[in-house]
Amino acid sequence: MSLPMQASTSEDPRYTKSGAIYVPAGEGITKWVAGDVYTMKATAKTTNGSLGLVEASVPPGGGPVAHVHNSGDEAFYLLSGELEFLDGDRTYTAQSGDFLFVPRGIRHRFKNKSLHTAKLLFMFTPGGLEASFVEGGDDPQPGVPVPPWDMARFGLMKEVVDRLDLDTDILPEMP
Repeated sequence: MSLPMQASTSEDPRYTKSGAIYVPAGEGITKWVAGDVYTMKATAKTTNGSLGLVEASVPPGGGPVAHVHNSGDEAFYLLSGELEFLDGDRTYTAQSGDFLFVPRGIRHRFKNKSLHTAKLLFMFTPGGLEASFVEGGDDPQPGVPVPPWDMARFGLMKEVVDRLDLDTDILPEMP
């Protein structure tokens, strides 16, 4: 089988139009959120609303409180380490190379219960939920460990989420 090849022409905008988003390693908006380090690689603003992509480092003990996104989906790809994930009322441990998709309306969270920092990528579709990290996260301070968040700090983040109309509810686990 052969594919017909079209002749290249400088008049065809498919050959010349550019518009890709390029974010080099080590760049993006970085914030401290829930005891973790999040770097926004793509946002709703940069992707015309299509998606938000976040690179995360989650130290031992880190991770957000359980929550549910009512109007958006979230996907996770674990690059290294392991994280305990909550899915509704069940938990399981994800390891390096594992992928998770959390549809809207599903209560979830991740927590690093290991001894080593975990690294992951997570994506929101449509984009927009990452704006809460940009607006409500803490500015990193070189040479200072990332502080964990207590429920009062998560409450402040919830105020940001509500102000941005991101349709997310905090549904903490019972002790």
